[in-house]
Amino acid sequence: MSIEWVNRAIDGLRAWGRDRNVEVDVDEVRLLCDYASDYLEVNELGDFRAGTFEELLLEIYPRKVIAPPESAPETVAAARTLVEFLLDTGEIGSKTAVRMRETIDRIEPEMPQALADTSKFGMAKSLFSAIGPDSLELDAAQSARAEDAADGDECDCPGCAPLPPVRLAPREEVARAVREVPLLRDAHRVVTWLVEGGRTVTTRRSLRVRDARACTAELGVGCPEPAWRLALDLGLARLDGTAVVVAEDFRELDARGEDELLDLWRSAVEFLVERPVPLTGEAVVDEGMSQIHDLLYRLQSPVPVDALADYLREVAAGRPVGRLDEALTALVYAGTVQRTEDGLALTAHALWGLRELYAGMGLDAPLAPAPAEGDASGLIAGLIGDGTADEAAERDIAEWLSRRTAEQAASELLAAVAGAPAEVRGVAVTIVDRLDVEAAPVVRSYLDDAELRPHAIHWLSSRGLDAPALTPEEVLWVSVDMLALALPAAEADPEGFAENIAASGPPAHLIEDMWRVEHPDVVEVLELLGSTLTDQAAAKAARKAAFKARSRGIR
Repeated sequence: MSIEWVNRAIDGLRAWGRDRNVEVDVDEVRLLCDYASDYLEVNELGDFRAGTFEELLLEIYPRKVIAPPESAPETVAAARTLVEFLLDTGEIGSKTAVRMRETIDRIEPEMPQALADTSKFGMAKSLFSAIGPDSLELDAAQSARAEDAADGDECDCPGCAPLPPVRLAPREEVARAVREVPLLRDAHRVVTWLVEGGRTVTTRRSLRVRDARACTAELGVGCPEPAWRLALDLGLARLDGTAVVVAEDFRELDARGEDELLDLWRSAVEFLVERPVPLTGEAVVDEGMSQIHDLLYRLQSPVPVDALADYLREVAAGRPVGRLDEALTALVYAGTVQRTEDGLALTAHALWGLRELYAGMGLDAPLAPAPAEGDASGLIAGLIGDGTADEAAERDIAEWLSRRTAEQAASELLAAVAGAPAEVRGVAVTIVDRLDVEAAPVVRSYLDDAELRPHAIHWLSSRGLDAPALTPEEVLWVSVDMLALALPAAEADPEGFAENIAASGPPAHLIEDMWRVEHPDVVEVLELLGSTLTDQAAAKAARKAAFKARSRGIR
């Protein structure tokens, strides 16, 4: 927003009102000018057009301004005052003024309904409207909620729900990913194509139909209108009437530095979440962009597509959700979501951008502590608990190990998991397995620990160091323990586990004796083997062994 021209305009408006003895709602007119500058490429009073008022009153205000429908007449009156000011000061001609008045008259009855339409709300308005106007001050009602929270009855409205701590990818990784976002690249390509071809847009700032078709045919841009709207919003181009003028600092993404890319992406995320444009071909998804992204941010784990469809139906108040698969493909194109085996999740750069957006709203958007900065328990908990991607997990482990000698790392890790569940113990053992022989004295000291002894023997013997042989009982125990480590993964991806266990699972004769093992997870492990092994003999042996283990009361 150019504050200077808005300030000059408001000063002129005040003087105009005094000279003509006209009552002027300065605050409301300033808001009109501010939003026109921010979102509609109005850089001076003469840039106002009839369509500017339509977009302001029916699109921008409903999306951004927390105001009841009954406040619409005040805004409409301010718009009419602004038109008269523009005419009297020579910023517009009489014909333009007539068109502006006709536009305002036409949309006046529509504005209250637009202000009440929750599907038009941007993210900030959705959140703060959920809190309610009375909640913005520390009044008696809020004090009562605080007392309830202290008693364990927390407020569960969306606006009061705290944002969870998130872990962000390094800035250089975010910037690298932003450079490859298809929608962002297309926004740059569309601007270049329009300018080089001397093409113009409509008075409503949209691509002409023939140009949109030509853009798709020539550039392969499947969604040229959203790409163009994004380009305008990011300032990649501006309009001189209907002519497209490239920004003075325009550069292709590959030529932009890290900070510039991040600034660009921050604005792009705001555009995608806050300004519902026809991007996906599914109205419910386009209107629910803020809710979808907020949901994924808060859950921090993939959401099954069916569950997302149910959520959208709830948000859409019963309206049908049609081509969801195509709509989600468009979100992937926009760079904010990714498909996983388990559903839909935010991309790392979308997580970064949303946190920037939340922080800009004044919300508390905490960062989760980096596992590499904590002790062994913190590292293991971080690796298990937050669904860390393989690449990020490797980075965390490497950084944590780099701060310690091999002996220190082994000592911390093994001490942290003595007596712990198999999954926790397995993570520690896997990390210790990366250490060199300097860790041998520490590892050897755990030969007296019943649960860690088999792992210690394996570690020592695999490095050619002196170690006792595993007893048959210990072979069985460590087999069960390693399979128990895979239980969470098997639950998340049964088919993948079945494929892996079919290729490298224990033989039937070993499974037959597993029921004898004094391990807390033996029944669950055997039941899993019985239901997933493709070798019928091995699967039958697992089911029989599970029955025997249950009969012994091992749980």
